Amino acid sequence: MADQYVQSGDDSKPTEIPAIRWEEPPEGPVLVLLDQTRLPAEEVELVCTDASALVEAIRSLAVRGAPLLGIAGAYGVALAAARGFDVDEAAAVLAGARPTAVNLAVGVRRSAAAYRAELAKSGDQGLAAGAALAAARRLHQEDAAASAAMAERGLALLDELLPGGGHRILTHCNTGSLVSGGEGTAFAVALAAHRTGRLRRLWVDETRPLLQGARLTAYEAARSGMAYTLLTDNAAGSLFAAGEVDAVLIGADRIAADGSVANKVGSYPLAVLARYHHVPFIVVAPVTTVDPDTPDGASIEVEQRAGHEVTEIAAPQAPVVGAEAGGGIPVAPLGTQAYNPAFDVTPPELVTAIVTEEGVVSPVTAEALAELCARSREVTIS
Repeated sequence: MADQYVQSGDDSKPTEIPAIRWEEPPEGPVLVLLDQTRLPAEEVELVCTDASALVEAIRSLAVRGAPLLGIAGAYGVALAAARGFDVDEAAAVLAGARPTAVNLAVGVRRSAAAYRAELAKSGDQGLAAGAALAAARRLHQEDAAASAAMAERGLALLDELLPGGGHRILTHCNTGSLVSGGEGTAFAVALAAHRTGRLRRLWVDETRPLLQGARLTAYEAARSGMAYTLLTDNAAGSLFAAGEVDAVLIGADRIAADGSVANKVGSYPLAVLARYHHVPFIVVAPVTTVDPDTPDGASIEVEQRAGHEVTEIAAPQAPVVGAEAGGGIPVAPLGTQAYNPAFDVTPPELVTAIVTEEGVVSPVTAEALAELCARSREVTIS
């Protein structure tokens, strides 16, 4: 069904609108998203009444970020179940909405498994829908707890690698509360450093092609009162050369079994720069982002996005019914072909450490990752 847009309240005050929440108005349950395509110009909520609306929100990046996509996928299954749609069909469409982000499929599977188990046990659709929702809510809570644990472990690692504080951290894309049930992944570590007086400067890559660093990370840093500076992606090298970067912190959309990391395009060049300049390159991600079924980086499917995201510039704006994709201001000649991968893959030998809620992996090896995942499964089962 068509989505509804709801403007947030007083613009003069910082809002505490969560990135995602479940609501049950009289007309039926809905999933409410903070529409990230409209930030930072305005804080607007997008209301999804069925799985197809959520799929469109995922594809348009209204909701995004690996951990949050997992949460959204789980709630999407619960939404389909609660509204009487075909759960298997909804699960399949949701899981394939963004192929690189493994958390999306993980969240969908968890909620769908809970639905099927209860349906097989009781034969009651209502109880099965409740089980799917409970699974989604558990995942949401687990991610918030994981975020806090990653922030603590990541800050401890920074202090170990860079004693004395005064950290100058370079980050890429967006990894804060907009991508998480808590305060994020890599950004949560920088935020913890800020709160303890150990962050000197957060360098924020604008992050092409959709400017998620400029639009979203800068937005979150400003709201948190952090000392930050925005830079073009291709200016990062000069910062390294000037000795202005102490560590690179990024998130991940999928980590292969061998430790290869898929993240927003532009991450791999930062890893190369960091290695050359002897700067730690740290990946912060929950264990659910590690995919044992993907053996290596070459096996990761990299999403290719529309060329107009590169050849045109479009500011956040209200949706226009019937409007076609694109419609921005052209910055390249008509007919220009664009190479626009959403992600790139960093090999494990360029990653100093992977920080998860269950522990830190360094050096990054297949064996160490497998041990971490096994330990995580034991904790979950117990």
